[in-house]
This record gives sequence, C-alpha cells and structure tokens, in this order.
Amino acid sequence: MTTSEFVKQFRESDPRKLALQASHYPDVDMPYALNQIQGWQTAQRKLPSWAACDGVVYPPHLNMEQCSSEPTARYKQQVARRWAERIPNASRTSMTDLTGGFGVDFSFTSRCFDCATYVERNASLCEVVGANLPRLGIRNAQVKCAEAEAVLEQMEPQTMIFLDPARRDEHGAKTVLIADCTPDVCQLLPCLMQKSQFVMLKLSPMLDWHKAIVDLDGKVREVHIVSADGECKELLLVLADNDTTDVQVFCVDIQSRPDSEGQYPRSEFVYSIATNAQEEVMENNSKLDNSTSAQPTNSTFNIQHSTLPPATNSTFNIQHSTFLFEPNASVMKAGCFDEIARAYGICAISRNSHLFLSDRETDGFPGRTFVIDAVTTMNKRQLRQTLSGMKQANIAVRNFPLSVAELRKRLKLNDGGDTYIFATTTSEGDHILMLTHKTKK
Repeated sequence: MTTSEFVKQFRESDPRKLALQASHYPDVDMPYALNQIQGWQTAQRKLPSWAACDGVVYPPHLNMEQCSSEPTARYKQQVARRWAERIPNASRTSMTDLTGGFGVDFSFTSRCFDCATYVERNASLCEVVGANLPRLGIRNAQVKCAEAEAVLEQMEPQTMIFLDPARRDEHGAKTVLIADCTPDVCQLLPCLMQKSQFVMLKLSPMLDWHKAIVDLDGKVREVHIVSADGECKELLLVLADNDTTDVQVFCVDIQSRPDSEGQYPRSEFVYSIATNAQEEVMENNSKLDNSTSAQPTNSTFNIQHSTLPPATNSTFNIQHSTFLFEPNASVMKAGCFDEIARAYGICAISRNSHLFLSDRETDGFPGRTFVIDAVTTMNKRQLRQTLSGMKQANIAVRNFPLSVAELRKRLKLNDGGDTYIFATTTSEGDHILMLTHKTKK
C-alpha cells in the first residue's frame, strides 16, 4: 500500500490509533500520512470545500489551526470583490498577498482578480500552495518564495495588496500591536499606498482598532470586526487614499454551518465614525473606569415586575414581558453601544453592563434576544422565592462582583437547561439577576 492509498483509505480514522499500527505498513511514510489525515479532518470542519478536493496537501498542524476558516475567508472574498468593482476603468485587475501562509485567504480573494501573486518566505509552504492552487481550480496565480518587503519594493502597482502579518515574536509568544507584527505595516504604509488601489489588512481581534486607525495615518476606510458563532475571530481593515473623512465599521457575526444553498448566514450592523474623532475616542476610553455609578448616555429602562415585590433597595424593576438584548461578540468588540441603542430603540441597563431592554421585540438585532420571566436582587428571601424548584440554568455575568463559578455556587444551580440568568448591576448600583428564556425564531 502506498502512502497516498493509505491516506485515502484511512482518512476518517483516529490518527492516534493509526500511529500504533505503523509497523503493519512498512511502505507508508507514516509521519506524513498521519499529518495529511489530521489535516483533512481539520479541513472537513474548517475548510469543507478544500476537504472535498482530492489531492490537496495539508501543512503541519500549527498552520492548519492558524489559517482562516472558510466562512471568514469567503467574507474577505466578498469585501475584496466589492472594492475591486469600485476601481474605475480597470481593464485588468491584480492582487498580491504578501504574507501568503497556507494560502486559504489567497485561494478565495484571488478569484476576484484577473491575476494574483502569492508571496511567502517559507519555502515548504510555497511548495504546498503551489501544488494545491491548480487542484482548487485557481489558474490565475503565481507563487513567489521571498520576503514581503523585497517584493513590495520591486513589484508593479496592484489593485489590492493583502497582508496578514505574523503575530508571534521570535520566541513564539503572541503579539497584538501592529508595530510588533512581521512585517511592520506602519513602516511599510507609504509604499503600500503607493503600490495599490487599496490594502486589505488582517489583524488580531485583540487589537485596539481605534488606535490602529490613528497608527495607520488616517488611511483606514473600513473596519470589519468579524466573529463566527459568537466568538470574535478577526479584525479586518481596508485602507485607501480617497477624499472621505469617515470610517465605516462593520460588526459581522457569521454562522459556521452553511445553509441549504451553501451560503454562510450572517448578521451585520454597520455604522460610520469620523476619522478625525479617533484620538478623542481613545482619550475618552482611557478615562472610563468600571464604576457602576457611571450613567449611560441613553436612559435606563424603568419598568415594573408583575409578580415579585419590588426590592426595597432598588428603583430598577422589570416586568415579565420585557425583552432583554445581548449584543454579539463583534458589537461588544466595537463598543458601539450608543449606536445600537439608537438604531433599535432599546435602552441600556447601565453604562458598563452592555445589556439592553425594550418592551417590544426587535427584528434583526445583532445578538441574542431573551424574554425576561423574573427579576430579583441578591436578597436571600427573594432569591429563595424566585429560584424555588430550579435545578439548572445558564449563567452570564455583566459588570457584576461575582464570577460565573462563584454565582453558580451561591445559587446552587447546575449548568444547562432552558433558563438563562443574567447577573448585572444597574446604573443605581443595584446587583440584580434576570431570569430569562430565548425567544423563538
């Protein structure tokens, strides 16, 4: 049995168990075969269209874990296509990916251009990608094994330049600042803008994107905060030279499972900010503390619960018919809470809780919506009355003095079930628990 036959026959098997049977297959390059099997299994989950292509070669495990998922790569493809179509009188479009990696983002964005160039300094990855591109149906691309800075300096002007700077230092530790990544985009910025119509830059989701706009000299035109299944995955910036003074911010949450038409459903909230307002935003953010007495700019929602007696130490009473809104991870990262409140006509519980209320359901809200069934303070009598007979619940804390584990221990509740408890602090400083259930959609 050859190595390729082994991989094809056993690609759905457990690689750990296969490793124990290596002596039974003397003609098989077992380390390579196991890496390919593990890579294919990861691709089934992360890159289904790649897993469906026979003959695709997979890199070491670390590269597979670090590469983009198919839903986020397809989103970048859509952004690249939209910007490429804006270029006036473009008879022939082109792109260069200066930090190619395993080539996932390149394999999708390159399809938006007439010709594309993949650049990577790792010779092994170049060899893998060079073999994979034709198998994936990509025939408009060339592969260059070189340093990004050298290629940038010598290349002809492009429609788009794509960069995903390495976010690990020489010791393997993660970095999040632009200046600490390789290559340093801030240092290359003048040449990048000179050599392209627009630049697409993928950065760590941990990065302060307000600071990134300032650091990139006002060239940022779009900020895409991309989450998948509720977890923030990528920060994508689009840079260009034009006359606009605004930056569009896209808060995007993508479902990782395709629908019946093969599309990845997503929610999207878009708003604009002035470029010259970023330094003021950064200064204001640095002054914010976690004081629960801070007042939200939009009014709190003062409604009354119909069955529980109001707490004597709280003016915040919630009616059982009230809806609770929890923004998704992209909105949380953007920090656009005032914009969300205005757009959907909802009210913040407090400045730092990042939970919202309304007496009506709101279509299209970028996050989860719950119906409030009961509310209680931490008063022992109220807790006992409200939680009577309850054995389990899903618990979340927002601006609350106890962690989830600490609160769960105090409430003596197991995890799970259909009840969702949100523990938070009102603008008056009162600690409350809201017992809710998800809306049916």
